[in-house]
Amino acid sequence: MIGVVVYGGVEPIDIGGTVGVVSMASRILPNIASLTIAESAGPVVLAGGLTIIADEGFATAPPCDVTIVTGGPGWREQVKDEAMLAFLRTIAPDRLASVCTGALILAAAGVLDGHTITTRRNAVGAEAQAPLTLIGGMASGATPVTAAVVEDRGIVTGGGVSLAIDATLYLLGRLYGEAARDEVAAVIEYDRAFAANRAALGHVIDQGAP
Repeated sequence: MIGVVVYGGVEPIDIGGTVGVVSMASRILPNIASLTIAESAGPVVLAGGLTIIADEGFATAPPCDVTIVTGGPGWREQVKDEAMLAFLRTIAPDRLASVCTGALILAAAGVLDGHTITTRRNAVGAEAQAPLTLIGGMASGATPVTAAVVEDRGIVTGGGVSLAIDATLYLLGRLYGEAARDEVAAVIEYDRAFAANRAALGHVIDQGAP
């Protein structure tokens, strides 16, 4: 089971890059499934006004093989939300992941301290600082890097926006093997982009003990 953490102000592309990839993966991996997790089950308004229905709340979410925190402009509120931060701290580090600015929420929860990490590289609109610069001051002793995907001691962080697809594919490879991951990439016709992003941005992987 892939858990996807959502909140008000998540970018819809992060939902597509996580839940959408898992949905397509289920065509060749019949045992795979995803569920969305918010503070409370029910409607969640995303960036741009799209509304989705979260499957589970923090109190009722079942254990997941991996729990992915999505990104979007709503991260600014979530880094101060004690319910969100407390929920993330209950999850084993090797079952935590983020895409885009979801890493800033993990940083606020204290689970990225001392880790090599990545997030969105560039500032957008009125943002004063790029998230990749900002996260360095939020996670004590962390090393922010430009990469498609970073795994350090089990925690996986993905780069910005469309790299949610790359991070989800990477996690599928960890759970089901690289051959299955590559088959899913081909099914969603993302195999060439996935290879190009790895060549251009790379992965930083440290599989030391959590």
